[in-house]
Amino acid sequence: MKNVVLGLGSNKGDSRRIVLDALAALRQLLTGLRSASFYETDPLYVTDQRRFINTAVTGLYSASPRELLSRIHEIEAQFGRDRAKERRWGERSLDIDILLFEDLVYSSPNLKIPHPRLHERRFALEPLLELWPYACCPKTGVPYRELCDTLLGQGVVLRHCDHT
Repeated sequence: MKNVVLGLGSNKGDSRRIVLDALAALRQLLTGLRSASFYETDPLYVTDQRRFINTAVTGLYSASPRELLSRIHEIEAQFGRDRAKERRWGERSLDIDILLFEDLVYSSPNLKIPHPRLHERRFALEPLLELWPYACCPKTGVPYRELCDTLLGQGVVLRHCDHT
């Protein structure tokens, strides 16, 4: 069993409800799931879209990173995500990213761990640090708190501390 951290986001449909329901689905996948608060965040990269609801979860997972990716893609599809019909970094009913898979550094054509843009995304770092306050980048050893503190703004606002 490996400790994993997943980042979740939604800005299409009833985002809060979608993320809450996705948390329930992830409880079937991860042992001992814990979730961070919900954050309302500005879109990054493509800004002509609604704000996002973001959070992160952590738990134990027993299979491979590729198997985890396959399972989270199934969950995204259950909530209406169709990767073939969306624009990159655009609107989505549900996005689930593997942020960390214990201290693994992994790279394949469709999966990189740690997430390759984690260091530039306050919307992912804030909830990750809520769950793992002393987390460090497995590639560089740099504490994620230091990286997060360099990211000004990005419109990240804590919205829902208790969403159970």
